[in-house]
Amino acid sequence: MKVKTLESLAKDGELKGKRVFIRADLNVPRGPTGRISDDHRIRESLPAIKMALEGGAAVMVCSHLGRPKEGELTENDSLKGVADYLGKLLGKEVKFATNWVDGVDVEPGEVVVLENCRGNVGEKKNDEELSKKMAALCDIYVNDAFGTSHRAQATTEGMAKYAKVACAGPLLAKEIDALTAAVGGAEHPLVAVVGGSKVSTKLTILIHLAPLVDTLIVGGGIANTFLLAQGKKIGKSLAEPELVDECKKVMEVMKTKEGKLPFPLPVDVVVARHIGYDAGFRICDVDDIQDDEMILDVGPKTSMMLRGVMDGAKTIIWNGPLGVFEMDNFKEGTHDLARTIAKATKAGAFSIVGGGDTIAAAKAFDVADKVSYISTGGGAFLEFLEGKTLPAVAALEARFEK
Repeated sequence: MKVKTLESLAKDGELKGKRVFIRADLNVPRGPTGRISDDHRIRESLPAIKMALEGGAAVMVCSHLGRPKEGELTENDSLKGVADYLGKLLGKEVKFATNWVDGVDVEPGEVVVLENCRGNVGEKKNDEELSKKMAALCDIYVNDAFGTSHRAQATTEGMAKYAKVACAGPLLAKEIDALTAAVGGAEHPLVAVVGGSKVSTKLTILIHLAPLVDTLIVGGGIANTFLLAQGKKIGKSLAEPELVDECKKVMEVMKTKEGKLPFPLPVDVVVARHIGYDAGFRICDVDDIQDDEMILDVGPKTSMMLRGVMDGAKTIIWNGPLGVFEMDNFKEGTHDLARTIAKATKAGAFSIVGGGDTIAAAKAFDVADKVSYISTGGGAFLEFLEGKTLPAVAALEARFEK
């Protein structure tokens, strides 16, 4: 990725006295009372803010929060609480500005959080005039919001075109480096785990990854559709029969791979007649599923098989659970996978985890700090895995020499 970086500008002393606009991702989950329930994204945004402050800049921090209607922000859509929380983490006063498009009052050494950018009419449509107006607020534009880099919006792509200087913040640069290391520049053997409920939501990822990886593991409802393609009976399990032919194409690609079990489908599963904490369940081979049963997790023989497949892996990509891991009766397959990935990482593999459910599983099973990298991007992470160009990153690349 050839882009200017905030780090390089800081090292060259080019931040002193400058107005720096940081597009961060402060879109954090909150409880019913507005209390922040997970501050991971805020903490990941701190290095860029501190770098700009230490460089002597006047710092504006911009983000979206939720999905408000443009021009009609409610109290629940406001970033004021996030600004206060950021101030506590920084240990200094953080100002807050509403109606900021027409001008922002901020001096070198100060930080001001700008109200939810999605309240500005034209943000989501990447309005050219809005982009130019916001770009005029700063001397240096910084995109540090990987989680929104797949969206061509005014604060993510438009401002990068029109700002005097446009660069990547440390989080965005780190994300791209990690994903490149996991896909384009990966060490082999490369193992990808793609789970989830529907093949349709991950089909382009599977098609893109199949030629690149040495082993492709599928789980959840996705695996069910592949079992159908294999000719198995899956009872009343969630599946998409209309995509069986597409699944067969992926399987044909994986058949060309050398090495051990390039496409290991489940050999045993955990089944039940309904989903629930009270559901009675049993473990059976995939050839023994009854018509009124549904697959809700992989079985112990499958987990053992996957442990063997992971042994010796140099790169591991994990996106999606293997079963309904939120329930104790269907969590063991994903739990064992998490432990296996952590063990492979300790043995020297580079592992990257992305996607909301996957990160939740990594945290639930206490391996979040035992993998190499956790991506802050949901949709952006998936689109990178699909091989798509991320508009916000492309805009920064276009400004590399400008």
